[in-house]
Amino acid sequence: MTDVLSGQDLIDAGVKQGKWFGRALAAGNALLEKGGSFEEAIAVACSFEPPPATPLHTAGTVPFHLNIDAETPEEAASVESVVLSMAELMRTPVIRAGAVMPDACPAGPIGTIPVGGVAVSEGIHPGMHSADICCSMAISVFPGIAPAALLDTVQTVTHFGPGGRPRGQQIRPPAEVMARFAANPLLSDITSAAIEHFGTQGDGNHFAYVGTLKSSGETALVTHHGSRGPGARLYSKGMRAAENFRRLLSPETAPQNAWIPADTREGDEYWDALQAIREWTKQNHLVIHDMVAERLSARVADRFWNEHNFVFRRSDGLFYHGKGATPAFDGWAEDATDLTLIPLNMAEPVLIARGKNAANGLGFSPHGAGRNFSRTQHKRRLAGRTDAEIFAEETKAIDARFFSGVIDISELPSAYKSAASVRRQIEHYDLAEIVDEVLPHGCIMAGDWERDAPWRKKKQRQQGQS
Repeated sequence: MTDVLSGQDLIDAGVKQGKWFGRALAAGNALLEKGGSFEEAIAVACSFEPPPATPLHTAGTVPFHLNIDAETPEEAASVESVVLSMAELMRTPVIRAGAVMPDACPAGPIGTIPVGGVAVSEGIHPGMHSADICCSMAISVFPGIAPAALLDTVQTVTHFGPGGRPRGQQIRPPAEVMARFAANPLLSDITSAAIEHFGTQGDGNHFAYVGTLKSSGETALVTHHGSRGPGARLYSKGMRAAENFRRLLSPETAPQNAWIPADTREGDEYWDALQAIREWTKQNHLVIHDMVAERLSARVADRFWNEHNFVFRRSDGLFYHGKGATPAFDGWAEDATDLTLIPLNMAEPVLIARGKNAANGLGFSPHGAGRNFSRTQHKRRLAGRTDAEIFAEETKAIDARFFSGVIDISELPSAYKSAASVRRQIEHYDLAEIVDEVLPHGCIMAGDWERDAPWRKKKQRQQGQS
C-alpha cells in the first residue's frame, strides 16, 4: 500500500492519462489523508475520468428534408453548397433531424448550418442561432396615418449603425427585463450594453419598412433586427461553454456545431439567458414602434412579432434550431399569435403568413428571400455602373433610405433571390399560408456606414502613400 496516490497508480488501474489526472489525484489523496483506503481513493480518482468520446453519425444515417428548388445555375450552385453543409451537420452526434427552407443559402465552412436551415438536437448549439440571437420581425398597424408621414417619423426615432445610442439619447429597457439580466450569471455583466443598444437596429439586412396592408389599406410599420450587442456577447459566452463540452464529449464534432448539454448547470443558465435576450429583443422592437406612435399621436390597431433566428424547445424535449427560419407550429412561444412575418426585399411585400406545421419543414417556414451570392460577389456582378445609377433603377417605385447617407448596393433587391420563386416554393412545399401582405411604400436601412469609417480612411491614405 502507498501513502500517496500517483498517476502511475491510475494508469495501472486501467485508465488513460489526461489533463483530468490533476483533479483526480487531488481528490484521491484528500480521501487518503482522511483515513480512506487505497481502493476507495482509486475509485474516487477514477470517477473523474471523462466519458468516452461520442462518435459522429455515419454519413447519410440522419436524413434531412429539402424544401428548395434551383431555378438558375447560380441557385443550383448555392443549393449544392447548402446540401453539402447540411449533410455534414447531420453527422453531429446529438442531431436528430434537419430541414432546408426555400430561401436557404450557405453561411460558412462545410458543416455550418445554412441560413434557412433547421436542426433538431438533444443539445443547445449556440452556433446554430449565431451572434444575431433572436433576429426577428415586428409589425404595428397605424390606421389613418399616411405612409410618408410614418416613414419620416420612423427616421427621427430609430437608430442604425454600429454601437449603441449616444449618451443623452439612451433608453432604459423595462425594469423586468433588466431584473432578468441582473439575475442571470451570463447576462449580469452586460447590463450597460442592454441599455446602450436598446432602441437600435444595427446594420446589414436589418430595416424599418413602411407599407400598407393589402387587405385594408391601413398603414403599417415592420421592423427587422436582432439582439444587438447583448446577444452577441451572450453568443460568445455560449460558444465558449459549448467548446468546453465539445472537447470533452466529441472532439470530432466541428467547432461551429458544438453543443451545451441541456441537463447541465451551463445548459440551464444558457437557456434562461436566451429567454431573457428574447424578451429584450421584443421590447427593442416595440420601443421604436411606441416612440413612433407617440410622435404621431397615433393609435396602434394591431401588433405582433416573431423571431426567425432562435432555438425552441418542443413537447418532445428536443431543441429546434431555426437559423433564419420562421416558426410555423402552434404555440411556438407563450406570446405567439397564429401569424408571422416573412420579408422578401425592400421593393416587395412583406408576407403575413399562418404556419402549417409541415412535417417536411419540421414546423418552420422561410424567413425571407435569401441570397445566391455573398455581398462582395454581388457588388462585383454590378460593376460598371455607379451605386447611384443602380440605386435609382432598383428603388424607383419606393422611398428607400440609408440611415448613414451612403448607399449599400448589397442590400438592394437584386442582391436577393427571386421573391416570386420563394413564394411559389412556400406554396409548393405547403410550408405556410399567405393570408395578407404589407405592400411597400418605403424602407430605411443602415447603409454602407463603413465606407467613411476612420479606420478605412486611414487605410486608404496609407495605400495611397505606398
